[in-house]
Amino acid sequence: MAVAEVLRGTRPDANRPRVDPVTEVLPPSLAARIQAFDQAVDGWFDDFRGRLWADKLLYGASAIGDFSLVWHIAGSARALQGRRQEREAVRLAVSLGVESLLVNGLVKSLFDRERPSWEQHRPRRLRKPSSSSFPSGHATSGFMAASLLGEGQSPPVKALWYGAATLVAASRVHVKIHHASDVVAGAAIGVGLGALAKRLWPIGNAQR
Repeated sequence: MAVAEVLRGTRPDANRPRVDPVTEVLPPSLAARIQAFDQAVDGWFDDFRGRLWADKLLYGASAIGDFSLVWHIAGSARALQGRRQEREAVRLAVSLGVESLLVNGLVKSLFDRERPSWEQHRPRRLRKPSSSSFPSGHATSGFMAASLLGEGQSPPVKALWYGAATLVAASRVHVKIHHASDVVAGAAIGVGLGALAKRLWPIGNAQR
């Protein structure tokens, strides 16, 4: 398939089949491996779906990850600690805004990967996304936020931030709103955007 067919056109009335970046862009052998990976991870989560503790934890994590809510709360809490932390919080909020525009407004619009079927049992209510499945915005924002929030912190604190990002990102597979490969790609993009934000917007000496 030509690149022009893979990229979504600018005409909103264009009627074309959905384009999966995995099957349409990648070599068949690699696409098959990614699809097998998605199926394997989804099957692994099946062992936890329906368990009360897992559903409460992961549906909750998915909900608070909407619109980067949890990361904005974390940034606001940090801003109360001092002038330097205020600057870090501003950088985080601006970076999350840019990330949302870039990922949701540009990257997702390049591909039209179909999400897992919405018509299935879910024990808790969730917002139904209307955008492309690829990549996961929860993973992108979470890992970028972890990169910024963990700057200058001790290894255990950094691990906590990345652990929180991993939980939010993984929740999207558990609730069947994303494929596992969407989450992996989103995490990689998020780490890259976090590194770029720190490079373009340094805040003094990161050491505490």
